[in-house]
Amino acid sequence: MKIRTKYHGEMTINEEDILHFEKGIPGFPNEMKFVLIPLTDDGLFQVLQSTVNEDIAFITTDPFFFKRDYDFVVDDAIVESLGIQQEKDVKVVVIITPQEPFNQSTANLQAPVVMNKNNNKARQVILNNTNYLTKHPLFAEEPVAAKG
Repeated sequence: MKIRTKYHGEMTINEEDILHFEKGIPGFPNEMKFVLIPLTDDGLFQVLQSTVNEDIAFITTDPFFFKRDYDFVVDDAIVESLGIQQEKDVKVVVIITPQEPFNQSTANLQAPVVMNKNNNKARQVILNNTNYLTKHPLFAEEPVAAKG
């Protein structure tokens, strides 16, 4: 299937690669079909591109690469709605806000995108009761705990 994209122009995608967001993405409730397109050759950054509206595209990345201790719990209802059976079936990305210079970019760690790799169901999950920020510095150095 051919789609128009924000960053890659027109391209052909496989329909089996389409991610299905049953409730859309917060702020875009009617956008329910997206595809992840590599943005960089190393695969570290991708574009979460709407298959319908070429202007709706989000730069994403693997949060565990930048914050190795990133951890959260997804409500059972969300796990069930995504049809997740095992942790290995899950892929997580976070939306980044690119800045100039790039090392000032931020990541939305408070609302990761959780995907089931087996059925391509996906959802942006808003985490409650967390210290994660919507604009967490992507290249921030982790604070060192004081010894005492």
